[in-house]
Amino acid sequence: MKAIHLAVAVALAVALASLSAATAGASAGGSGAGVSTTRTGLGRVAVDSHGRTLYLFEKDKRGHSACSGLCATYWPPLLTHGKPVAMAGVKRSLLGTIRRSDGHRQVTLAGHPLYRFSGDSKRGQTNGEGLDDFGGGWDALTPSGKKIEGGG
Repeated sequence: MKAIHLAVAVALAVALASLSAATAGASAGGSGAGVSTTRTGLGRVAVDSHGRTLYLFEKDKRGHSACSGLCATYWPPLLTHGKPVAMAGVKRSLLGTIRRSDGHRQVTLAGHPLYRFSGDSKRGQTNGEGLDDFGGGWDALTPSGKKIEGGG
């Protein structure tokens, strides 16, 4: 039982460190978070500026995030302090932001709030694809903002 609690505590610590790093990166100089693309086993997917796969949450409705608290620990939102930056393979016109319930601005792609998965530890990993967590499905996104349904 202690091993399970330790494993959960370590996973939470890693996820919180990832969220803190993402927030710090977004705030550096007030610049916006970058969205780019990379090739994975699922095909070309949208990624953050560190190469981490970006996902949509099927429970999100009308541009509002349904992922907060513990959900946002496992699925950190892509936050920004400036306008999101379209990098290689992403159209600027598809990027936007929403205001989260905590006041932070979250990047959107084709209207979908963007998240990373705490179980993706390396560039281009897609371990979150097809998971059903926190009451809804999670899918990686194409550069045009369409969900990929490749199964996890």
